[in-house]
Amino acid sequence: MKKFAATIMILSLFGAFTAQAQDAAKPAEAVTTTTTVTTTTPTDPTKAAETTAIVTTKTEEPKANEKTDQKKTENNQSDNTLIMELKYGKVVIQLLPEVAPNHVKRIKELVRQKFYDNVPFHRVIDGFMAQTGDPTGTGTGGSGTKIDAEFNATKHVRGTVSMARAADPNSADSQFFIVFAEAPHLDGNYTAFGKVIEGMEFVDKIKKGNGPNGMVSDPDKIITLRVASDIENKPADAAPKPAADGKPAAEPAKK
Repeated sequence: MKKFAATIMILSLFGAFTAQAQDAAKPAEAVTTTTTVTTTTPTDPTKAAETTAIVTTKTEEPKANEKTDQKKTENNQSDNTLIMELKYGKVVIQLLPEVAPNHVKRIKELVRQKFYDNVPFHRVIDGFMAQTGDPTGTGTGGSGTKIDAEFNATKHVRGTVSMARAADPNSADSQFFIVFAEAPHLDGNYTAFGKVIEGMEFVDKIKKGNGPNGMVSDPDKIITLRVASDIENKPADAAPKPAADGKPAAEPAKK
């Protein structure tokens, strides 16, 4: 019987099959498989051809620097996320350092000083916004450090977190507000520095004001406000929050 053999080398990519078989806990970046196929064809046409195959698979794991980059990204996101505890539930705020870096930096400094703990929502207007950040609860207080305006293209829509200020564009301090509904008249006039990404339903429950300009009697308060990465890393207690400065009120104007 005369036989002939043909050898074919095939290179292909197979995803997670071999990686899972070897170690389900290790994600595979790429899999290179070499398949050798040998076919023997008999001279007798009544007999079927016989085929044997040898498969060799090599799995490549993610590179160390890519793992490091992914970890840095996760840490950066956590460091630019605030966790606000209200009596109604947890509110998660994503900060926007790409559009308001100085405001984000200052807010995180104050948060890490526990400045906002037990601070009231002193001005809350139904359908407009809830304002906080004044330890005195009068609308005239702050941290004593002003921040130059960083007006940006971020729209004031439901969940936008923005800085309150007085008539001077560079008078923002520690007071900020969370928008209940779209408020386009604020766009470009107040520095938006964050947005609520979870728990807006709890913001909706904050006690509304019925006094002059939305001032609230016996207002709800921020229980705690923390940077997410600090909660994960369980840091030591921060410095005490500074006293209010008694400067003029910093309020967004209602249309």
